[in-house]
Amino acid sequence: MTSLDEKLAGWTGPSSASEQDQQGRTERMIREAIDAHEPFASLTRKVYAKGSYANNTNVRSDSDVDIAVLCQNVFYYDGHIDGAVPADISPYSGEWTPVKLRSELIAALRTKFGSDVDTSGSTAIQVHSSSARVEADVVPSFDYRYYFAPDRFREGSRVFKTDNSHTENYSALQLANGRAKNNRTNQAYKKTVRIMKRLENAMVEAGYHREVPSYFVECLVYNSPDEYFTRSTWSATVKAVVARVYSELEGSEPSENDVRWVEVNEAKYLFLGAQKWTRTDGRDFAYAAWNFLALGDA
Repeated sequence: MTSLDEKLAGWTGPSSASEQDQQGRTERMIREAIDAHEPFASLTRKVYAKGSYANNTNVRSDSDVDIAVLCQNVFYYDGHIDGAVPADISPYSGEWTPVKLRSELIAALRTKFGSDVDTSGSTAIQVHSSSARVEADVVPSFDYRYYFAPDRFREGSRVFKTDNSHTENYSALQLANGRAKNNRTNQAYKKTVRIMKRLENAMVEAGYHREVPSYFVECLVYNSPDEYFTRSTWSATVKAVVARVYSELEGSEPSENDVRWVEVNEAKYLFLGAQKWTRTDGRDFAYAAWNFLALGDA
């Protein structure tokens, strides 16, 4: 009979070689579609993978590819305080509006993938999988700066929804912070993230718990102290992480910024603003995980 540690050890690995081949092929085909689209000749752009695929924390059931198409002809901005934004910045009046970027991207993808392109989502354009590729979410976005002072800003991207509302992403910071934590923990951090994501998938498949967003699981693990990932067994690591999530998320969001939990990018608070999850969601997930794995007394 497989022990818990053996089971968890089997959950530490990344996607299989065949899955990684399909992911790479999907990304390459999307890049080809964009490069071949003639209207994009005037678009200064950056095309890059983001999310779990780019961060090497995806697992079999979450093996889709997230690709951002970043318009660099213009940047959007906000200021932390009055006077933070440089005085010489003028409103943009060029051709690459959110509507145009999205419509041209849809056209480019449909030329390449035909009816496999799904535009029903409010944010991402989905390219459905085939025998040779995985599901992909292609996100039109724009350069974004959050100014702390006229000469100091945080770079990210602004993503517009079809109703013209928007949100900001910080994929480069997520990538850098995840790598740094992984290096500090002798590569145990990302292995633990994969364990927790596979645990979430197992609970959903068994009808034991509702689905939890993959990125939320990653953020819950990220907020665990580095020392948790130096335990001698995977069961000890998972037990420490799950217990912390359950205990620390009891009650309401603290008012002190320095004790609030953050996303992996450390640019957003995990439970502040219009997030897709709550502190209760985190506690419920931890409670279910503890019991599903039969981790014993706290």
